[in-house]
Amino acid sequence: MTEDNDSACVNGSLGEPDLFGRLEDIDVTADGSPVLRFLVCLVYSAVCAAGLVGNLLVLFFIRVKEERRKSRVNFFVLNLAVTDLQFVLTLPFWAVDTALDFSWPFGDAMCKIIPSVTVMNMYASVFFLTAMSVTRYCSVSSALTSGRARGSCPSTKCVCAAIWTLATVATAPTSIFSTVSSVTGEKLCLLRFPGGQYWLAVYHIQKIIVGFVLPMAIVTVSYVKLLRFVRSRSMKSRNPKRGSRVTRSVTIVVLSFFLCWMPNHAITLWSVLVKLNAARWDKAYYVVHTYVFPLTVCLAHTNSCLNPVIYCLMRREFRDKLRGLVRRR
Repeated sequence: MTEDNDSACVNGSLGEPDLFGRLEDIDVTADGSPVLRFLVCLVYSAVCAAGLVGNLLVLFFIRVKEERRKSRVNFFVLNLAVTDLQFVLTLPFWAVDTALDFSWPFGDAMCKIIPSVTVMNMYASVFFLTAMSVTRYCSVSSALTSGRARGSCPSTKCVCAAIWTLATVATAPTSIFSTVSSVTGEKLCLLRFPGGQYWLAVYHIQKIIVGFVLPMAIVTVSYVKLLRFVRSRSMKSRNPKRGSRVTRSVTIVVLSFFLCWMPNHAITLWSVLVKLNAARWDKAYYVVHTYVFPLTVCLAHTNSCLNPVIYCLMRREFRDKLRGLVRRR
């Protein structure tokens, strides 16, 4: 089944209304692969369960106010855990939507609420990860040069407020234009832009730039500067273990972010080019969107939900707390 040109088609491989970039005129009857839909539902369920357990553990470990004041990064990890916890709570809705062949069963109000919460927390998760990289560099460089961890970094609470504000603003198009529409007798949760293809392309370009390109650039620059700084200090202090630990943790954070999000954004960019007639709509595009795209969505969701867990497991104090909790159990 197809959509008219002045509206955005549901993301037939995901459930979110064009959240990760599906072309309007793709024939959604290709979603007739029950195996693929079952696989997506299974991954959503697994990510939801793992994300709930992991992020609740992170909240449990950082629940003491003294610990949050002690570490600026811990405060960001706390906010990241809250963000990703809200995100995983939307996955059951998308799993049901996928299982029902993308027929939206939750009504008009939830068609605005669920996509908005999903998109807002997607942005917030990426923004907090970016803020953590900048703060980590500021804290380490300040502590090693002046002996103080605060340095010239901005207020953590102000940064968090700014992140939530930016995420809310970036989510505004989703909140405004998400609506339930009837397409060939099926009720679908869609994004309908009055400008049709053009504004839909702008929507995706914003997501690519604001949600991936700029954060990836900032994260990369921050961690490269951190590695150079720590390595130079390690050589002077003759403590190579510190440099190797930081190198390992930085590599895991940056690679997990890049590898999990890049495939999804690459296909989204391809869809933007098709919408703007800068690339051809052909069978290869159809096959990629129908069979490869859902897997990139699952990969992106997994990274977004488990970010706090990945970050905490690389830190010795959190691993020690987890061991202590397991031993007591």
